[in-house]
Amino acid sequence: MLKMNVVDDCVSCGLERILSVPPVDYALWCAGMPAQQAFPTLSASEREFLISSICPDCWDEMFGGAS
Repeated sequence: MLKMNVVDDCVSCGLERILSVPPVDYALWCAGMPAQQAFPTLSASEREFLISSICPDCWDEMFGGAS
């Protein structure tokens, strides 16, 4: 499956993070589809990285591994 990389700095820890996602899913999300529907194969913490720029490690630390 073809993947694209989304690169962003975590707003919590400041580290650059890279998340690989299917381009079709990313296009659906950019067009307004909710992240839960556009990215069914991503964990909650991975989706949160796309939404809020909080990396999965920080998300799990903040919310007890709720991915």
